Amino acid sequence: MVGTGRAALMGILIKDAQTLETMEKVTTLVVDKTGTLTEVKPKVTSIKLAEGFDEKEMIAYAASLESVSEHPLAEAIVEYAKSNDVRVSKIEDFEAITGKGISAKIEEKEIVIGSQRYLRELNINLDAIEQEVQSLNEDGKGLIFMAVDAKFSALFVVQDPIKETSKEAVQALQDENIHVVMLSGDSEVTAQSVAKVLGITEVHGNVLPDGKIAIIKQLQSDGAIVAMAGDGINDALALAQANVGIAMGTGTDVAIESAGVTLIKGDLLGILKVLKLSRATMKNIRQNLFFAFIYNSAGVPIAAGVLYPFFGILLSPVIAAAAMSFSSVSVIVNALRLKDIKI
Repeated sequence: MVGTGRAALMGILIKDAQTLETMEKVTTLVVDKTGTLTEVKPKVTSIKLAEGFDEKEMIAYAASLESVSEHPLAEAIVEYAKSNDVRVSKIEDFEAITGKGISAKIEEKEIVIGSQRYLRELNINLDAIEQEVQSLNEDGKGLIFMAVDAKFSALFVVQDPIKETSKEAVQALQDENIHVVMLSGDSEVTAQSVAKVLGITEVHGNVLPDGKIAIIKQLQSDGAIVAMAGDGINDALALAQANVGIAMGTGTDVAIESAGVTLIKGDLLGILKVLKLSRATMKNIRQNLFFAFIYNSAGVPIAAGVLYPFFGILLSPVIAAAAMSFSSVSVIVNALRLKDIKI
């Protein structure tokens, strides 16, 4: 297909023609925060320790677990350990709870790393750091909580910068009458902080993978045609549920496999390009159908002699053949105009 070939040159991969056709009808774009709106080049800016715990030991424990995790923020902790010359330890019984956190044993100690919500579900007391967490959330910081043997031990503060093009992309999509909805596993306060910068009005924080699916289903039941953009393993099912799944090329293989569109550079402006390409392609197809209809609806009856009883007119087979050839040429020339559309 012409559209899909052109898209590949723009750093966009479109899985099939059905995806390109559906994209034209999209009314709502659901976007994940981490890795989609943000750079996924996170850095640990500080670590807050609970009383009685050693900093290097906590960094080592955290890096040991995160070294086998696929979460976008995991690399930040591993790099932080390397910069502090801390080595990882051998872990046992590793377990990942999708959208919540990870756990493992190190030297017979139960280590848990994850969201504030997850640690609270495990009845781990976080009251001592509650006020500081509130302040960090309001600043839009990413927070990773850690517990050792069911006791809160450390809080890793992570800064994940917003992509330079995210605000421009959101504004451009809104100008195209696309309603943008942001979903995030982070706290509601953190999600609202990022959304405010980007001009997104509908925001959902503390959303687990099944919650993302539920929100998309609700939007669809309300009549919206939904595109979902995400990059992580947590987004795979939501990408499959959306009418059009859009994966960041910088994300996980599972997300890319689940999506109909892949943005190789992970740039949200690519969604705008796909939207415009879809609209231009479908418009072109309709024009081609019109050309074919006009030529055939006019030429075939005349060639069959429908005008002969009234006007004595018959269409020469030579002229009929030329008209049919010209019909094909018209369609091809019109389709080639897609090369010149500005996206």
